[in-house]
Parts: sequence; C-alpha cells; structure tokens
Amino acid sequence: MWSHDQPSPRSPIPSPSPLANPHRQRCRSVFKLLVQREISPKTKFVPRKRLGVNRCGADSSCGTSSQPVSELGHNLISWLSRGNAVNMFQMYTLPLLPKMHYTQPLGVHLIERLRYQTLNAVAARLSRAEPPLGREVVEYMLDHDFHVWSMRRSKANFFRLVNVVSSLVWVARLVEAMRSWTKPVCSTVFVAVFLFMVLFPELILPSLFLYAAAVGVWRFRKRPRHPPHMDARISHAETVFPDELDEEFDTFPTSRGFEVVRMRYDRVRSIAGRIQTVVGDMASQGERAQALLSWRDPRATFIFLVFYLVSAVGFYVVPVKLTVAVAGLYYLRPPRFRRRLPSRGLSFFRRLPSRADSLL
Repeated sequence: MWSHDQPSPRSPIPSPSPLANPHRQRCRSVFKLLVQREISPKTKFVPRKRLGVNRCGADSSCGTSSQPVSELGHNLISWLSRGNAVNMFQMYTLPLLPKMHYTQPLGVHLIERLRYQTLNAVAARLSRAEPPLGREVVEYMLDHDFHVWSMRRSKANFFRLVNVVSSLVWVARLVEAMRSWTKPVCSTVFVAVFLFMVLFPELILPSLFLYAAAVGVWRFRKRPRHPPHMDARISHAETVFPDELDEEFDTFPTSRGFEVVRMRYDRVRSIAGRIQTVVGDMASQGERAQALLSWRDPRATFIFLVFYLVSAVGFYVVPVKLTVAVAGLYYLRPPRFRRRLPSRGLSFFRRLPSRADSLL
C-alpha cells in the first residue's frame, strides 16, 4: 500500500489522514460516488467494474484507472496495491470460495434463494440512502437476470465460444492445408517434422511447452495496459435490433402485447429447433458408438470384434512408432492417391443403428 506521508504517484487522490482508517475512508469515498449517481429508475446499462488479482500488474500497483460513473462527468478513480509478491502469486492457487462451500456444498435451489435474499437486503439498504439507489440498478449490478433469455447475450456467448475454439479450428485448417499439398514445400517439411516427432516422441511435450512459452513471450509486447471495461462490441450492443433490446428490458413474466409475444415465441422456437437438431445428431453419433458392442446389429458387431482382435495382434507384433508413422503417412498422402468417396470405416460407422428411428 502507499504510505501516508506522500500521495500516490499514480493517482491524483490525496493520501488520507493518519488519524483515520484509510481502508474505511476509501470505501466510504467510493460508496459516496456510487450512490450519488443521478440515473433514471429504468436505466439498464450502468458502468460496472470488476477487480481481481488477474488485473494486477508486475509492479507494486494492481491497477490505476479512471472511468465515467454517470453522464454528469463524475469519474471513479481507483487503484489497488499489493504488499508482497509471494502472497500475490500464492493467491492464484487458493480456492475462490471459503472451505465450507466445498466441504458442505449448497444445492442449486438454496443458492438461488440466498441470492434473492441478498439482492433484497442490498436493495433495501441502498434504497434508504440519500439519494436512494433504484432497485433496477442493484439488480443489474448483481446480475439478477442472468438466467433470463436475451437474444443479444446469446449471440455474445456464441461468438465467445467461437473465439475460444478458433485456435483448434486454425490447427485443423493447417493440417487440411498440408494434406491438400497446394504448397508442396510446406507439406514436405510438415511430413518431415511429423516423422521426426515419431522417431523421437520424447520431444513432443517439450516442444509444445516451448512453443507455448514462446507465444507468451511474443505477446508480452501487446499485453493489455489497462483494466478491461464493458465492451459494447463484444456485448453486441451496437448491432442489437430494437425488438431484441425491448425483449431484454421486458419484465418476467412479460408485460407486452399478444402479437409481440407471439412473434418472439416463434423466433425462440426457430432457434431452439436448430439446437434440437444439433443435439439429436450428437446423440445419434454416441448411440452408434454404443451399438458397436451391443449386438443390436449382429453382423456389424461381429465385423467390429474381428477387426479389434486383428488390431490387438497387430499392435502387439508391430512397433508403435512404425504403426503411427504408416498411419500418418497414409493420412497425409497427396490427393492423387486419395478418392473423394467416404472411407470404409466412416461408411461402416454411419450404417450402425441409433435410437433416432425409435422416436415419435
């Protein structure tokens, strides 16, 4: 923490008096700025800021930022500091919640009831403040409506998931590009690296860890310099349609007209139908995998058992390195040695029975 003799070099806020409790005075000043916001009772998007150990930098300060609190020009300036670097790094290994939460966990319904009671207590406390803070603001700050359907939030979560799996998609596209042999030199180098990793498998994990460390060091120059704030682009607040925004602001249960509710219900049905189709396809693939040993199709199960017995003998006799090398070269063979029809193994798997035909 900053000493009381001189002000912080990173913040224009003067240091508190030595006679007063600095932590309590700082909390009071921040709380005073929060309750003095002049916002309408129906305001939805209130600037929020979440602080944690992952916002802290490598120096003694964990972050100094200034962000608008209301439309009147007030700024909320905050900074955190740490005293010991070892304790700061140790916090990453500690549980997020108290021990009682893990030794005697609460049920989902009880957690919802406690969340609702906490919301009522905080709203009642802030409603008696001067000036009072509306209940709508408290509900938004505490994520009271996180379980309510929102088209905008669904789009945001979907593209967040797409961003997470984008690295895996990039690897799949890279392997497919190497298989296509559009760049023979790159494909040849890729095959050579693959054979080298097969001959020396003990270098696979060190190479992966070294590559991850190199990527982290390379991205150090472009590291975030400021704590993250609410992003309208990631939240899809800039491209949201008026009807979707009105649906998000709607009460629960709804207070809109019959035609509006009907249109929104049809839209949700169309989205849920697509999700239902994807879930059904995934269930069918899993049921086909279970049908390999269920003898529901005796001929398919017999073929599968014979194949597995031959594979067991082959993997016992043939060295693993040779098997992996032959399988990799067969998979990476040029397109002139491949056919466009599905493989025999894939055709065999697709012919396996599933319970989709038994559904009404």
